[in-house]
Amino acid sequence: MRMECLVAERPVTAEDEAAVLRDLIAYLKQRKYQFITPTPATHARVLARSDRQRAADLRDVFGWSLPFVRDLLDASLLEALEAAGLIEAAAGDQLRSKVRVSTLGRDLLVHSAYPTDDTDAVFFGPDSYRFARFIADELRRCPEREGSTLVDIGTGAGAGAIAAAHRCPRVDIVMTDINPAALRLARVNAQAAGVAARFVQGDDLSGIAGELDLVLANPPYIIDPVGRAYRDGGALHGAGVALAMACEAVPRLAAGGRFLLYTGSAIVRGADALHDRLVQIAAAEGCRLRYEEIDPDVFGEELETAAYADVDRIALVTAVIERPNTC
Repeated sequence: MRMECLVAERPVTAEDEAAVLRDLIAYLKQRKYQFITPTPATHARVLARSDRQRAADLRDVFGWSLPFVRDLLDASLLEALEAAGLIEAAAGDQLRSKVRVSTLGRDLLVHSAYPTDDTDAVFFGPDSYRFARFIADELRRCPEREGSTLVDIGTGAGAGAIAAAHRCPRVDIVMTDINPAALRLARVNAQAAGVAARFVQGDDLSGIAGELDLVLANPPYIIDPVGRAYRDGGALHGAGVALAMACEAVPRLAAGGRFLLYTGSAIVRGADALHDRLVQIAAAEGCRLRYEEIDPDVFGEELETAAYADVDRIALVTAVIERPNTC
């Protein structure tokens, strides 16, 4: 396979990077590459093993984010990645990929390398898989009609919108994110998956006109000590961003429209504040709410921090808020 080479003398553009990443995905698909991204904690445990200090294959390079020697990669692939600024120096004479590539169903999605500490890191992991499964199950039960408008708020690497597009291929898809780096990668992933979409930078729906038939949301739900907008779930122990999305999206729903939310909720003395607030939002708009706790206890280590001192547990939840069809 021919990898696109860039002219080193000129600055690398977003188009240059996108072209190389699309070629990378195609290259990996040809070689039957597969990698399921675990939690950061699991990733760290695997990399701590004595036999996992240097990459031995493509999964180690583009999945586990291990350093590698130059001869491990095809020369044209490495040249293109270096020219696009997607390779960095590691210890000694080793190199390291700045991106990871993960399997999601039949697709490969590119996102940030481990660890995701950069200020513009683009996340993908177990929540992405659960979110995509939730969307697929909901749309299998009740698919969107042709011409519907679908918005994926805070799309990240684009997992939600891509999962929805495979179930409903004739809808108008819009992907939004506050992080421009996320939108660049989401565009690459959508193109590689054969999904046509529009891309809007922002943290709300102001850039999208008209009524909405389907709104997807997988907001952050853990409190980030630094308070970064795309990593921090905000008030109510991390439910603030989810509630803000619901408050904005639900009034915009067309007849029969749905707001699909996957997130976490802090349970305090047995009470689920997120659920109670979503009940109020749905009732105010004359909508129906379906709410389910799909995992009762995640990120238990957060309960050791001051921000969660009064929290019993953090649950993973899904919510569907649907406006009745008046036809």
